[in-house]
Amino acid sequence: MKLNKTIIIGLILILLGGVIFLTDILNPIIRPITHIFLMGSSKGKDILFFGLLGLFLILSQIIKIDVDPIKYLKISMVIGWITLISGILLEIIFRLQMGIKLNSIFASMTSVMSSTSIMHTHLLKSILGEAITQILGPFVQSNINTGAGLYQYVPSFGFLVILLFPILIATLILSMQNRSWYINSIIAFSSSCLIIGAFDGGLFGTPAIVGIFGLYLVYRNGYYLNYMTGRLFKDEKLLKQNELHQPVYRNRGFGKARFYFNRFLIYFLVGLFILLRFTIAFAGAEPDYYTVEIANITENVDFGDIPIEKIDNTTYRVNSSYNEMELFNDLSVPLNNSCEYYTVSWNIYSYL
Repeated sequence: MKLNKTIIIGLILILLGGVIFLTDILNPIIRPITHIFLMGSSKGKDILFFGLLGLFLILSQIIKIDVDPIKYLKISMVIGWITLISGILLEIIFRLQMGIKLNSIFASMTSVMSSTSIMHTHLLKSILGEAITQILGPFVQSNINTGAGLYQYVPSFGFLVILLFPILIATLILSMQNRSWYINSIIAFSSSCLIIGAFDGGLFGTPAIVGIFGLYLVYRNGYYLNYMTGRLFKDEKLLKQNELHQPVYRNRGFGKARFYFNRFLIYFLVGLFILLRFTIAFAGAEPDYYTVEIANITENVDFGDIPIEKIDNTTYRVNSSYNEMELFNDLSVPLNNSCEYYTVSWNIYSYL
């Protein structure tokens, strides 16, 4: 194996992930950047991101197979979509089994507090988190939420979904064969976001959207990305190699129109997907008040300054003037070790 720049960069990125795991000294520098595409970045996400990014870059150089990278990029996108959709199906199955509303945030209060919702699922994360907890145990720092508290609620179907991840990683590596360093960097970045998003956030999370559409961007516009990079860095070798993959369109009929439609379709899809995410959030919102369901609550729980009204043994209401996330987090303090789980209804209007 020849040690080239890509492998060296990959090793540096993995080392960076190790530094983040051992110390918080880089958080003020790293967190504002990763927060943008990892949707509320955390220490655990940062470690996974740099570790995966470095690993993909290294494996793209170590593994050299004569395959059609476009074919495997298509396969990767299909598996990616199946994984993300399966994550949402898990949330629906879990809620139907538990008798919990679809438009609510669920928090398990057994062992470590862990939360999940259709808009930001953590069910698959809990399977990985349980494995990490069993293997590393005391080495897992307290400020890294593994989501293991949700593990007991994961439908059995979830363990089949986990089997898709090694297949997805393999096809992604094959999609990086015989490509330029620039395209491989985009695929590595998108792949890391996609895998993190599938575990943490799901179909409607920012990492998953960045990942799946990043792969699609390479699929439809790889030639133009290479061309712009070659011109910018005056890389004649890249430009010459890129000419072998120049896209063509048929001059007859709608060939040209279809060519440009496919090329720019990604931008329309991104906008449509973002619109879908907000549509679901608004459609499921309860703007009049929050409905809070608390299972097996102990007696004499002091909710402090939270303006909560008891409706029956399990149901409570809170004034809608409360911010959704603030309410959800504030409830976790008095309910810590005081109930099995609790749910809070959505209210996206509280962010406006």
